Formats: sequence, structure tokens, C-alpha cells
Amino acid sequence: MRFSWVACEPNCRGWVSAVGIVTSESPEDFDEFAHGRHLDGATVVLDSSGGSVNDAIALGRRWRGLGLMTTVGTTIENRTAQGDRAGIIPDAYCESMCVFLLLSGKTRYVPDGAHVRVHQIWMGDRADDAKAASYSAQDLMIVERDVGRLAKYTFDMGGAGDLLSLSLSVPPWEDLHELSREELRLTNLVTTDAVAEVLPEMSPKISSKISSGTDSAALPVAELAAKPVQDRFVASTVQAEVSLPKAPAPTEHTLPEKSTKTAEATGGLVAAPAK
Repeated sequence: MRFSWVACEPNCRGWVSAVGIVTSESPEDFDEFAHGRHLDGATVVLDSSGGSVNDAIALGRRWRGLGLMTTVGTTIENRTAQGDRAGIIPDAYCESMCVFLLLSGKTRYVPDGAHVRVHQIWMGDRADDAKAASYSAQDLMIVERDVGRLAKYTFDMGGAGDLLSLSLSVPPWEDLHELSREELRLTNLVTTDAVAEVLPEMSPKISSKISSGTDSAALPVAELAAKPVQDRFVASTVQAEVSLPKAPAPTEHTLPEKSTKTAEATGGLVAAPAK
């Protein structure tokens, strides 16, 4: 996951842009990014297809400790007569473990036009043909352990059991489930319908772009990979060492010890670099 600070004075106080897959390096990367910055109470703008379960949990707990707020969107540059100015459009995806990062915000806002999608934990090396694969007792232990960790985190962050129920009911051979406005409320993922609560100093002009997503002069700050039709919320293999692929195959951790094996979720089209 890539972190960057977006300054937009005098229009607003700025925000943290968080884009991409959560990997084992993401918590440390965020700590390095946060060093020397006063991020307490800042807003994180998410566009991510998920990633490692345990590392996303660790990252989410860091964000809650800082009192960060969360929303979904894509940071853009608006070309104006006064020069380029940063803004946010809602056409973004928050999928799989990104949804649980969204949950870590003390205040949480999801604009119309954003896509928040959930799915089930599965073994990464067998997600492509999940029905035909074989599973050991060790595999089931890994999945159930990480479901338990995720459940505790969900309740610690103030989420509802409905979020777990909706997520864990979608197997890897089905499309991800996109949460409706009603389900965003039911799961307690959304705590406000007012963008001003997460970006309080944002000008009305930019605020309206977040709500409507209309800006013919907007240019994305960073080009993002196309979103896959289906992501997978997967658990790692039992092997001691697994390299991270560069192809569309499911991403897997390099895990030296049995006790550190974890579940993870990937966007399918993007993989972390091989170690």
C-alpha cells in the first residue's frame, strides 16, 4: 500500500491517500510515512483491493490509535485558472481487507459512487479452483484462527456482526458482494453522511465533487490498475517459504514459522514484488 500526504491549502487541511494492496511491509511503511508528521485526527482516503489480514488488522489498530477518520475515493488534481488543486472523486474501490481498514476510522464516510465489496476467507493456492481442491486440518485451523482474529478486531472497532456475516457468506467462486447504502449502515461501516465531518475544511466546490463525482477537468494523480471482476479473501499455504508472484495468480506470504502464517486478500491483477 502506498501512502502520501495530499496538501490542499487554502481549500482544506489535507489528507492521507492510501492506495493499493496491504502487504507485510505496509504497517512499517505507514510508520515511516507518519514519522515527523502530525497525523492525529487526519483523514485517510482509501482505494484498495485488500491484502494481508493480519497486517491490515495491525494497520487498522495504528489508525484508530491516531484517531484517524476514513473515507473512500481517488485523489485527483483539478486544473483551474488558479493552478492545479487537489481534490477527491468517489469512483474508487474498497474491497476485502480494505473494508476493515475503513472500519478503523473513528468517523467513517462512504460517498455515493464508491464501491465497498466483501468476500470470504480461502486458501490462496487453491482459490482458482476452490471446489476441486483438497484441504487439510492445518488449512482449516489457519482459516478459523484468522476468522477469530478478524471477528475480535471488527468488534473492537465498533463494527457489527452483520459485516462478518455478509463477508463470510461469499465463497471464492462467486462475485464479491457490493454493500448497499442500507448494508453500510447495518454493518456500522458508515457513521456519517456528511463529507464535512471527515474533511471539515474542504471548500464547497470540492465537497460537491466528492458527492457527485463530476469534474471534466479532473486528472488522476496516479493511474490505478483496472479492478478485477472478482477478488479473493484468501488464507496462506502451509509451506515454509512461498515467493510472491508477479502474475495474476493469488498472492501469498513468505512465512518462515508456522505460528506466523496468516490469511490475506489480493486484487488479483497486482502483486507485491518478489523478495
